[in-house]
Amino acid sequence: MYELRLVAYAPNGPKLGLLPHPLTFEVGQPLNDVPSMTLRYSRHALGADLLAHPCEVAVEWSEDGQTWVEPPDARLLRIRRGTAVTDEAGVGMFELPGYGWQLRKVVLFPGPTPLVDGKRAFTSATPGTILQTFLAEAQTRGALPALDWTFTTTHDSAGQPWAKILTIYYQPGLDALTTLINLAEQSVIDWRMEGRTLRVFNADTVLARDRTAAPRVDLRLGRDVLDAPDTGTLEDAANAVLVVGDEGFRRSYGSSAVLPWGRWENYIGQGGVSDEGTAFLLAEGSLLRAARERVQHTREITPYSARWLPWRDYQPGDKIIAPADGGTLAPLRVRQITLTKDDKGTVGGNVVLNDRFLEQSIRFARRTAGIVGGSTASGGSGAQPAPPSPRGRTAAKPAGLIVDSIAYVDATGHAQGQITATWGPVLLDVTGEAIDIDSYELFMRDNVVGAPWFLVATTEPGDTTATYSPLLVGQEYAFKVRATSQGVKGVFSDEYAVLIEEDTTPPPVPTAPTLSARLGVIHVGWDGLGVGGAQMPSDFHRVRVWMQDPLDPGAAEVGYLQAAGSIVVTGQPYGALREFWLTSVDHAGNESAPSASAVIAAVQLVEGDAADESITTGAIAANAVTADKIQAGAIEAGHIAASAVTADKLAAVLALVTRIVAGNPLAARVELNAAGLAAYDAGGVQTVDVSSSGAVSIVGQLATGLTGNRLVINPTGATQPEIRFLPGTGTNPARMYVDGSLYPGEATIVTVSGVSGSGTAQARVVHAATDYRIAIVNPTSGLAGGGYLFAKPAELEVGYNDASANLQRFKFNAASTEFAGKWSFSGSEAGLLMRSVSLSGGASYSVFWTFTMVTIPRVVFTADNPIPDRLSFHMRNPTTGQFTLRSSESSLGTPTQFTVQLNFWAWRM
Repeated sequence: MYELRLVAYAPNGPKLGLLPHPLTFEVGQPLNDVPSMTLRYSRHALGADLLAHPCEVAVEWSEDGQTWVEPPDARLLRIRRGTAVTDEAGVGMFELPGYGWQLRKVVLFPGPTPLVDGKRAFTSATPGTILQTFLAEAQTRGALPALDWTFTTTHDSAGQPWAKILTIYYQPGLDALTTLINLAEQSVIDWRMEGRTLRVFNADTVLARDRTAAPRVDLRLGRDVLDAPDTGTLEDAANAVLVVGDEGFRRSYGSSAVLPWGRWENYIGQGGVSDEGTAFLLAEGSLLRAARERVQHTREITPYSARWLPWRDYQPGDKIIAPADGGTLAPLRVRQITLTKDDKGTVGGNVVLNDRFLEQSIRFARRTAGIVGGSTASGGSGAQPAPPSPRGRTAAKPAGLIVDSIAYVDATGHAQGQITATWGPVLLDVTGEAIDIDSYELFMRDNVVGAPWFLVATTEPGDTTATYSPLLVGQEYAFKVRATSQGVKGVFSDEYAVLIEEDTTPPPVPTAPTLSARLGVIHVGWDGLGVGGAQMPSDFHRVRVWMQDPLDPGAAEVGYLQAAGSIVVTGQPYGALREFWLTSVDHAGNESAPSASAVIAAVQLVEGDAADESITTGAIAANAVTADKIQAGAIEAGHIAASAVTADKLAAVLALVTRIVAGNPLAARVELNAAGLAAYDAGGVQTVDVSSSGAVSIVGQLATGLTGNRLVINPTGATQPEIRFLPGTGTNPARMYVDGSLYPGEATIVTVSGVSGSGTAQARVVHAATDYRIAIVNPTSGLAGGGYLFAKPAELEVGYNDASANLQRFKFNAASTEFAGKWSFSGSEAGLLMRSVSLSGGASYSVFWTFTMVTIPRVVFTADNPIPDRLSFHMRNPTTGQFTLRSSESSLGTPTQFTVQLNFWAWRM
């Protein structure tokens, strides 16, 4: 018989004895949080003296009363008590948190290295490094001497290498428990206490066991489960969200979720978001979390008739089979185990379970935390950075660059990649002097030696996190970042290479097919949903229909559906059983597990239908077969004698009262009917409609030719309305298409040219109501590759931006005209020259123009950071090729040496 008992221990010391007579107690053990217990114990009962002073209390369980086990998260601290002095029974009330609660008493000290903006830096650190820093330093100060841990800076408590690294900054005074829970909430780790030992694992590994496979743990009503209350709420539901980011970025997104009162809206305000992909990713997570009623399943358990027992067979984090909505068994994840013992000594409890929708919501919440925080990156991707090509500049190189990648599904249903990059702030220049930073620039390239770099993000001075999307899944990219100060480019960081993960999540398992047999054929239907009423995701492509003879197994695909509907399966013998099931497939090719199957047999047309060849011509009365008895399409050409239908047999005007079909009447065909001329594809979907009113509609591809120079409208495989202009070879088309994802609710026209002969350039034009863009881009990455023009109602930008991030631009608006870049000139024209040179360690310098001026120019210069700062400077002996910079003290005895950053402007006549 399953039994529980309480054992008292001295604080950080040995066992004191049993607490044999608790009145009642209840202990809750959640996943990735601190357990707690409430205990009622009479001060007159045996063992009460052990609770009179602070102590530790362990909960133990046993099946036979002989062998007792203390499970994880079952060591608690007696630190809070209460009693009523007027209570003659002397009942004491105790509230005991888990042993790990003490981690809130461990705080982070400043440490041996200088703080960064008042925070302690952990750059490119594992979770083990961060947590061990908290704990080891605390123990050297005498805190928590009995606490032990089983992880290291390189491996988790299961001996596995840490899967993620972090660049993160913590404020001194932050406690270790908050840090531990925060890392768990971002899906970096899972953790629990075992006695006085902290065990930390990679997320979703040891504490995410799958107990749904044989021998599976299945909690059943009446055996393991006594009661099954569910609590549901629509308070957080929404089917539309507004995302507001930086630089006036605003996008509205909607979902297909149907809510009882119509449209409910939500809002996400997130600094640092300025690209469509990241905004879509945040909106997708918010809408998925809010798409349906949130239901918490609480299942009251009993150990007396149960087959499966808590801690022996399942623990927090495990996925098990248990009663879900309506009592049907479904895979659910254990989020908390609560064990109780009442005043009669009866052991009971409950488990809190999350269904897959709530677990999916938690995953999206964690993914969003990674986007907006940007502090973690997956380790072990196998990508090696290509050789670097850094250029030395004023600001020192940023440290601790890490890049985290995730895949998401865009509005067209296709997988895209998104990255979040994080690095440490730059506080010094290359000589070790303090420096003020204007901005940071994040660059990216294909991780191939010699591939060009592209500037993909620029951040504000204090912002060391950037996001970028979309990127190709399955592609390796390299990243580097640098700081700028007063327009001077700093040294690049070390490169970080990352492989953009593939979309590996299949669609939900479809509901079971519905079968019917009529007219001698089998109809296989599907309601368009997944198991449990799940909506198919935006990357859903089709449902495959499978069939086999259950007596002679061998599955074959007999059709597919792209939405709710049915297909017809013909050619099956009467009375022979056929088994059908479905699988769902997304655009990336991920396929779900099979649905539940259904079995049916084809039946004869009607009850008592005649057998084959049983009706002869003698059995048919004269004139019995009249026009109303003949099914449309039933009389075929083989039944009509040659030349039997002549002009005199037809009316002058032949009125069509049914239809004429060429092909399969239920599948691919061309049909002439009373409404006009129509064509259908193999799935029975109409693709051509020429109506009697003269209107023509065509679904599918329309081409002006099969080869050579041609125009193709709505080409096969296109995901948006599109026109292609193909050259003679047909391999490098220009395209014009409508993209509804750029500005939802608005038809945006995009025109792209063919690709250049080198494969590196393509012209792209975007026509939107409030956005007109012309740019030369890289056809692979879509990044800038030359001249561009951006026009908006309040702004016009014209410029040049290439693979080496040479940005030259004019930006016009009502307030001002802004220029960024370099001025230059050619030939004998006049022009403005601007240069910056670093001079160090001399008393005077010859500064060269780098070319010969036509005349001796007028020069204006400034000198930054003179050492010593009392020096002043003047120009001597200007020529058409150079001038001399001298110190005002150079004529006083020994010339004074100085170090200076010289910026000068000269006008060439």
